[in-house]
Amino acid sequence: MIDFVRGTVAYIESEYAVIDVNGIGYQVFVSNPYALLNQNTITLYTHQHVREDAILLYGFPTREEQALFRKLLEVSGIGPRVALGILAGGRPEAVVTAIQREDIAYLTKLPGIGKKTAQRIVLDLKDKLGGFGDVIERAEVSVAAVPDATTPWQEAREALLALGYREVETDRAWQLIADKVSEADTVETLMKKALQALFAAK
Repeated sequence: MIDFVRGTVAYIESEYAVIDVNGIGYQVFVSNPYALLNQNTITLYTHQHVREDAILLYGFPTREEQALFRKLLEVSGIGPRVALGILAGGRPEAVVTAIQREDIAYLTKLPGIGKKTAQRIVLDLKDKLGGFGDVIERAEVSVAAVPDATTPWQEAREALLALGYREVETDRAWQLIADKVSEADTVETLMKKALQALFAAK
């Protein structure tokens, strides 16, 4: 089992990145390959999926996303592609909270999830996410901490999303820079601070 890979990005395609680990290229399917551009050494926590015709790697920037991905695979009818789409469509803490609260409306907004599948996710996982309690707490904190849509940060956040960053990454950036933000910061300044913080945290 390959649990993680650490190396440099050799090249990317629309669905995967190839990570050069000491001269060996690992093809890793990720939710947003383009977010890996212009990064130096990166670490992706992986899930190795074995099929009759292939051995595939799916990669995640955090352990909690890796763990949630594996939990989603336990649900009947959900394969790796759908599970990866769920994590691309929502932050791990938001997905966990929705499952715990039986929020079918939220789950059906995620890629590839209809009402029946959403109900099956709740039925199968609601009582199996005890280890994600701290993730739920962070969801409550992050919702309260992220500024409203009228602020320069929200405009910067939307611009980062348009560049290919995921919600979980933009929210993480805000947590890293929140105490360094001043009222004089422009949207461009905030974007620069956020990108620097994300690169430094890798």
